[in-house]
Amino acid sequence: MEKVQNAIVWAEIPVLNFDRAKAFYSKIFDYEMYEQMMGPLHMGFLPMDPDSRGAGAAIVQGQGYVPSSLGTKVYLNAGQDLTPVLDRIDPAGGKVILTKTKITDEIGYMAVFEDTEGNHVCLHSQK
Repeated sequence: MEKVQNAIVWAEIPVLNFDRAKAFYSKIFDYEMYEQMMGPLHMGFLPMDPDSRGAGAAIVQGQGYVPSSLGTKVYLNAGQDLTPVLDRIDPAGGKVILTKTKITDEIGYMAVFEDTEGNHVCLHSQK
């Protein structure tokens, strides 16, 4: 197999109540989420730089998309310091599961939260 730049190219976070999930993610990342219907799927796109070669993600409502705390863990980029995003989770209706935790000096920090739909999602930052 050829060597690839990133293991992850796209992530989709299942939601049952699209408006509630959109409000939650818009609030914790402090931005207005762009949404679009893509076939039968209702998608809301998380912040990303379309010109970068990094991964993107969206919240998705549709057949086959069921939120779960037991599924694959997605790490969302919270910028240089994940503290501001983490501080907005409880007021937005989510729940912090694991507070800011150092991984290593080189890798940075992580945290885990439960969103309004019941998904467990991770945050990552360097500081």
